[in-house]
Amino acid sequence: MSFELSIPHERLIAITANNNLSSVLEPLVKEILLYDTFIAGTTHLKDKSVLGEIAVGDLLTLIRENNKFDEKAILVFSPNKKKLGYIPERDNLIFSRLMDAGKKLSAKITDISVRDGFHRISIEIYLIDY
Repeated sequence: MSFELSIPHERLIAITANNNLSSVLEPLVKEILLYDTFIAGTTHLKDKSVLGEIAVGDLLTLIRENNKFDEKAILVFSPNKKKLGYIPERDNLIFSRLMDAGKKLSAKITDISVRDGFHRISIEIYLIDY
């Protein structure tokens, strides 16, 4: 039995011939939990309908933003690609550095609570590692 990590060129072509590359790489992906936090700025959303479309367990997209108020700003988008808010400024230093270095981060909703019309959306932030 061979324990090599390399795949011969001919075998790689055969593996990918009937699949796209993401289906080949998917089993190699690891999600590493980095941090628990919440989404900031939900009270300032222009389209608040997104708050009724999300649920615990939803996977969220994180995108760096060129922002004049916070040079480390990270936007949070719903599964439907609607803006939900931001990673809190107090939490975004390390995550912005990781993203700027080419690392992929994502988030998952762990809790949604509403009090006096304010939505608190708790999330976990993950490093996607290959």
